[in-house]
Amino acid sequence: MTPAPLPERAIGRITRGTTNTNRLRRVDRWIARHPALRRAADPLVVDLGYGRSGVTAFELEARLRAVRSDVEVLGLEIDPDRVEGARAQLRRVRAGLTPFARDARVTFARGGFEVPTMDGRRPAVIRAFNVLRQYDEAEVTGAWQRMAARLAPGGLLVEGTCDELGRGSTWVALGPDAVPASLTISVRPSTSSGATSSGATSSGATGSGVATDGEPWHPSIAAERLPKALIHRNVPGEPVHALLAALDREWERAAGMTPFGAVQRWRAALQAMADAGWPLRGRSRWRLGELTVPWSAVAPLA
Repeated sequence: MTPAPLPERAIGRITRGTTNTNRLRRVDRWIARHPALRRAADPLVVDLGYGRSGVTAFELEARLRAVRSDVEVLGLEIDPDRVEGARAQLRRVRAGLTPFARDARVTFARGGFEVPTMDGRRPAVIRAFNVLRQYDEAEVTGAWQRMAARLAPGGLLVEGTCDELGRGSTWVALGPDAVPASLTISVRPSTSSGATSSGATSSGATGSGVATDGEPWHPSIAAERLPKALIHRNVPGEPVHALLAALDREWERAAGMTPFGAVQRWRAALQAMADAGWPLRGRSRWRLGELTVPWSAVAPLA
């Protein structure tokens, strides 16, 4: 795959660039099962805003090629230095000096929300993670529209956020029309006191991210990693706050499942939510610490 020529101006702002190995594993395995990838006529996937290291693009290709051997990943960054750094990493991959396949179908180019590609190809999937956190909520819709407009018919835009180690992630799924379809919360359930993804919890769905040592883990730890479109809406009266509060409440009620492990307790909590009328999707993925709801269940109030 030949990279697209560098645009004169990439649309967007340079991110902090935080990158860690395996940080995006949760969303990657979700994408791997999505029909937008599996049924794509041209399985081009864009890793938008990969950061200071191209490792997330290499990991994405490695995970997706298990279901689409012809997948191609294009890593895009606004900072030209980051592009050159990733291309240097690619040369090491080609030389067999890394754990990644020497023939990994990965390239890197400069680009932002305009999502430039060679020969006008339209991506089947665009993954934009930890990109919009520094933007205002009012800017989110415009960014979604720019990115989604580049998708192939039936394509998928995944925009979300995760913690530094990837133990907690949330993301929104959108189609080419830029209309949000769903919200997914993916966490590593824990029954240990104080066992959180970043040393803090958001118990009670407050979204404060403040905790004391020994505070029990609660699913609402995900509140501090909500997508920009929702993170400021985690207040009483908003649907996403109600979702997280219900999740914490059912997690507490499922404490009797603790001897069977955190995953069994998580599944019991989600089953109780479903029984109470929450429109949960993807039951087969509950065991992975995932919860998916239609966007209508959490859409911000006007």
